[in-house]
Amino acid sequence: MQQNSNSERLLIVDDLPKNIQILGKLLTSPNREIAYALSGSEALRLTSENDFDLILLDIMMPEMDGFEVCVKLKKDKRTASIPIIFLTAKTEPDEIVKGFECGANDYITKPFNAAELQARIKTQLDLVKNKKLLQLLNQNLEEKVAQRTEELQKANRQLSHLEKAKSDFLNIISHELRTPLNGIIGITALLKQNIEDEEQKEYLDYLKSSSERLVRFSETALLITALQSSNQKIELFDIALESLFEMAIDELQAALDEKSLSVNIDVHPEAKLLSADADLLRKSICILVENAISHLPSRGKITLSSKKAPQGITIEVHDNGPGFSEEVLSRLQDFMLQGQLTIEQGFGLSLAAVKLIAKAHNGNVTIKNMDAGGACIQLHFIQ
Repeated sequence: MQQNSNSERLLIVDDLPKNIQILGKLLTSPNREIAYALSGSEALRLTSENDFDLILLDIMMPEMDGFEVCVKLKKDKRTASIPIIFLTAKTEPDEIVKGFECGANDYITKPFNAAELQARIKTQLDLVKNKKLLQLLNQNLEEKVAQRTEELQKANRQLSHLEKAKSDFLNIISHELRTPLNGIIGITALLKQNIEDEEQKEYLDYLKSSSERLVRFSETALLITALQSSNQKIELFDIALESLFEMAIDELQAALDEKSLSVNIDVHPEAKLLSADADLLRKSICILVENAISHLPSRGKITLSSKKAPQGITIEVHDNGPGFSEEVLSRLQDFMLQGQLTIEQGFGLSLAAVKLIAKAHNGNVTIKNMDAGGACIQLHFIQ
C-alpha cells in the first residue's frame, strides 16, 4: 500500500468481499487510501506493515473474530492508538458493550445509514488529525524549550565565566593595591618614630589613614563581589555576641582613641548567642562602627547592643552624634528596601556589604535616627 502523508488511510476488515465492495465504493474519495483484509490475521499483518488512521472491523469472522482482532491491536503499542469502529450485524446490548470493552471507539450496526457512517468516520478521522496536530505542536514546543534551555545554559556558563573573570580581576587589583599600601603604612610608622616636627607627623598620619582607607575599600569590594557571586561560604556557628563586639572594638581601638570615643556594650540575657558566620558578622560590625567613628565628633559615644526579637535576634549599632539628615536617611532606606546603591560619604560600598552579609544569613537591615538623637543601624537575624 503506497502511503501519502496528506491522505486519510483506512482499513476495512470483513470476510465477505461483497461488504468490502460496498464500503469501498461508499468511502472512496480523492484524499483517501483504502486497504482491505478478508480475515483477522490478514488485518494484523497489514497493520504491522502500514500506518492506518482508522479501521472498520467486522465482528463475525471465521478463525479470529473482530473482538479478538481488536484486543490484539490495542495490546500492540504500534497500533493501540488507531481508532476502531465495529461494523456488524450484532445488535445485542451485551455484544455492543463487549465491543467497547475490547477497546473500540465506535459501534455501528448493519444495515447502516450511509450518511451516519460517513459522519462517524469523519468524527474519528478529525480526532486523529487533531491528535497528530497536537503531537506536532508538542514536539515543536519541546524543541523550542530544549533550544531555549540550551541558550539559557550557554548564557549561564558565559555569566559564570564573567563572574569568575570579575572576581579574579578584583583579586588581582586588591592584591596589587594592598601590597604597596601595606608597605606605605609600615614605612609611615617608621618615619613617624624619627620625626619631631608635629606638622610632618600630621602629614604622615593623613598618609597612613588614607592608605588604610584604600586597603579597606579593596577588601570591601572583594567581599561584595564574593557575596554577590555566591563564592563566599557561609559557615554557621553559635557566636557569643559580647565577645564579638569586643573583638570589633579591639580592631578599631586606634581610631576610637584618636577621637576619644567611648563604646558601650549592652547584650540582653536572651540574646547572647547568635548562629552566624563569625568572620562575616565581625566585618559587618566593624563596618558599622567605622561609619559611626567617621561621623562622630570628639568624645562621642557608640553603643553595641543585642536584643531578643519576635523571630530572632536584633543587633544594633547606634551613636549620640547628629544622626542622618532627612535626605540621606531617605536614600539609605530606599537602598535597603530596593537595592539601589546609594553613594554617600562613608556609606556607599560599606553598607552594601553589610546588607549582603545580612541577606546571606536570611536577615535584613534597617536604618533610622534615634528619638533622643543619633544614628541607628539594626541587623535583624531570624533564628
